[in-house]
This record gives sequence, structure tokens and C-alpha cells, in this order.
Amino acid sequence: MFQLRSFRNSDPPAIAEVWNRQPPQRGLVQPVSSPLLEQLLFSKQTFDPEGMIVACRNGRPIGFAHGGFGPSDDGSSIDYSMGATQMLMTLPTMRSPELIADLLAASEEYLRSRGAKVLYGGGMRPLDGFYLGLYGGSELSGVLESDRLMTDAFQQSSYEVAARALVLHHELSRHRPAVSREQRLLKRETQFQQNFSPAVTNWWDANRLADADRQVFRLTPRRTLDTLARVEFWDIEPLATRWGIRTAGLRELHVPAEHRRRKLASFLLNESFKTLRKRGVALLEAHVMQDNEPALNLYRGMDFTQVDTGVVFRKPGGTA
Repeated sequence: MFQLRSFRNSDPPAIAEVWNRQPPQRGLVQPVSSPLLEQLLFSKQTFDPEGMIVACRNGRPIGFAHGGFGPSDDGSSIDYSMGATQMLMTLPTMRSPELIADLLAASEEYLRSRGAKVLYGGGMRPLDGFYLGLYGGSELSGVLESDRLMTDAFQQSSYEVAARALVLHHELSRHRPAVSREQRLLKRETQFQQNFSPAVTNWWDANRLADADRQVFRLTPRRTLDTLARVEFWDIEPLATRWGIRTAGLRELHVPAEHRRRKLASFLLNESFKTLRKRGVALLEAHVMQDNEPALNLYRGMDFTQVDTGVVFRKPGGTA
């Protein structure tokens, strides 16, 4: 038999043990220590001990489920209207259907008790306040298909697939920037701006990205500071250390609507890749929604290759 309870301050060593005994996965940091989990998870202002449900047998933690929420529109507080069970793990020797179902049900009960009307499975933007750098990769894109425990747990609890994201990699040693008349013209007409310590813009991002080493690159006209295109990268630590290769996660590539169809995105990326390579980055990762054809075409044209898929699950019923 097992019992369920909320997180206690004495739990981190046992949580780390459960984590480290998971089957190896590309998108999961292993090993972790209790100080690392304290730094990247338990010390966050958004962490609610009631939201981490711990399963115990004879007083010993054997698994956990962790539910969380997203930010308000301005990022100044938590929005409790939507919630997600962002992580679920058990010791491999204790992986019974009953235990997994009860952990997930307890997480759902917690999310509903705080006001959630819509329940998701797996962390994804904007429900991504935890586990960046510990799970997934450059983004949290739900549950990785390679993660059989969580995939099976949500499917067996009647969750439906709400979206899919492709996880793409690109080795910078193989990058060959396009040379065209358009690219040469953009080089003359624009300035490539670099910011290696960008400020966070709100309370939510300060919590979510506090430990991330971020870089922002922009294109501006030569005579003004208007942004023609912008992209952000971060170091995907400590996950990249586990891979044994210095990696940058590509996120938040944006070109304002009035400046699109001018090859600004590909030019900005080419310039960014050259800078990152000079700084020792060898691998890039990007997550792209499966139905985002323009972005997929852009990355495929730059020789990104798929290495995994993220699946966002949603519980039927509820209203946004």
C-alpha cells in the first residue's frame, strides 16, 4: 500500500533518488542532486508545496506528481484558470497503474482546488514555470514521446492530444549560410545588435529564467533603433552538460508582420549562428509546433533535423 501527501522540506533527497532512477532519456537531466533541485525547482517563488504530491510506502517516497499554473497577462502574478501536471515520476520497481493513476488524480484535484478550469498534461508555454533546463530541451513542449511513463499516464487517464511540437537540432559545424543578393542587401541596410545580458521584463520571467544564460540578437535599420527581427537563445543548462556538447536553445524568433517576407529571419539567424559559433556553441535546438509550416520550412532549409517530438495533452471538458 502507499499513501499520498504534499511535499515536505525533507523530501529533496528522496525526490532526487526517484528522478535518478528513471530510465535514461535524451530530454531528462541525470543525475540530479537535492541542491540542484533546490536551486532550479523548490526555491522558486512560484513553487507551492501543496502542488507536489508525494507517494510514500512505509514512510519512504516512491513517486511524485507536480502541478503548476501560468502567468497573468502582464506576468505580474499567477493565473490559476489553467493548470498542468508538469512532472510525474515513480521508482521503476513501484510503477503500478494504480499508483500512477492516483498520483495524476491527486494533481488534478490540487489544480482544480486552486481554480483551474482546463487541465493539461506536460509543461508548455505559458504553463512552463518549472523544469526548464531539467526536462525537454530549449522549450517545454508537453511530454516528450520518448518519455513513456508520462505519455502512458495521460493516455490511460483519457487525456487527448492537443498539439505536437517537433524537437529540431542543428550542428553549427555543418552550417552553411545562404549567399544571395537579398542577403547582401540586408547586410548593407541593417545593423546586427547583440545583447548578452538581456533584462527580464516581468515577475514571471524573473522566476522562470533566473538561472538561464540568455542572449538576444536583433536587426535594426542603420539609421534607427526600430526592431526588424529579434531572436533569443539560452544555454539549456544543466541539460546541455549531460549531452556533453555546448548547446544553445533557440526561442522567441519574431519578425513584426510589416517586415515579413524580406528574408529577415534567415539573415538574423545566419548572423546569430556565426556569433554563437565564435563563442563556442556547437549545437542548436529549437521546438516548433507541428502545424507551423513557415517556421518548419525555415529551419528545414537551414538543415535542422528532428530528434524528438513533444506532445501536449489536454483533459476533455472544462472551459478556458
